[in-house]
Amino acid sequence: MPSPRATRLSPPLALVLFAGLVLALASPAQAQESLRIAVSVKPVHDLVMGVTRGVAEPALLVPGGASPHDHAMRPSDMRNLQQAQVVIWVGPELENFLVRPIAGLSGEARRITLLTDADLVKHPIREGGIWDEHDHGHGHGHGHGHGHGHGHDHGHEHSRDDRHDHDHSHGHQHDHGHSHDHGQGHGNDHGHDHGEVDAHVWLSPENARRIVRHVAGVLAEVDPDNASTYRSNADEVLDRLNRLEEDIDRRLANVRDRPFIVFHDAYQYFERHFGLTPAGSITVDPSRAPGARRVQEIRQRVVESDALCVFSEPQFRPAIVTTVTEGTRARTGVLDPLGADLPSGPEGYELLMRNLADSLAECLS
Repeated sequence: MPSPRATRLSPPLALVLFAGLVLALASPAQAQESLRIAVSVKPVHDLVMGVTRGVAEPALLVPGGASPHDHAMRPSDMRNLQQAQVVIWVGPELENFLVRPIAGLSGEARRITLLTDADLVKHPIREGGIWDEHDHGHGHGHGHGHGHGHGHDHGHEHSRDDRHDHDHSHGHQHDHGHSHDHGQGHGNDHGHDHGEVDAHVWLSPENARRIVRHVAGVLAEVDPDNASTYRSNADEVLDRLNRLEEDIDRRLANVRDRPFIVFHDAYQYFERHFGLTPAGSITVDPSRAPGARRVQEIRQRVVESDALCVFSEPQFRPAIVTTVTEGTRARTGVLDPLGADLPSGPEGYELLMRNLADSLAECLS
């Protein structure tokens, strides 16, 4: 029969086991302390991941390979949305499927609708799918300085309105001197009577900066214990975005005036920001296949504009692009406004934008 003394734990071992028990019990509570964030689309999700690095892991509601225009959420996505303390989406103009689920959220959930809340540069939807100089708005002749001593002139103008409010919404004054987005005329009055806004706002680096600043400010309010981390992370992301913009400027320097046609009109913010020459889109609504008349119009536009490239997208069937380019000198390429095949992460947005620039430069060279 073992003695009572033999069953006693030594003081050091008892302390170790007690500490382990405390940690085991504390771990679930600590995990719950991370802010629960749900973000609609991948490019915005990647920007938010940069702001929350080391603090929280935001959930993505629309996988990269899906289209936000007609997405059907899985039960797991719905749970992530319903449990989120902060929900970030572009707006009903892009993710219409989220309108009712977001309206049904708890009143405690903080909603960020970027199109209305983040003071973004906005453009009206272009009509007709065939554009002229008026539509894509080249205003050749700009100097754009980032405060880094670069005075490069790419021959495309960037509206001074994009220099507006470069504070980070969290007490930092970082004026990088950006003066981008051709005539993007800050504010919502575009002299356009149908009032529809092009929702692909993240493809402007200036808007990416505004998104980062706004999100960091909101998260700092909602989660003040981690406010300093959100702010310092945002500063790092903003610095990377400035370098990204300069790199893309250089990458596209030799192809700005070369016309091209895209599958659907998703790239207006990128085109205007970097002074490119789009000639049209195959379809205005990506959820509907273009008819024979539209295909013929685009084929004629390819020839008349001397378009060097027609771009498809990974989310949609490329067969129509082959039909449009048959018998012309136009090459084919792929542009992806969402970064469907690119890895997610804090650097994901930069990968997306560099991928767009590389695809354009390679096909138009």
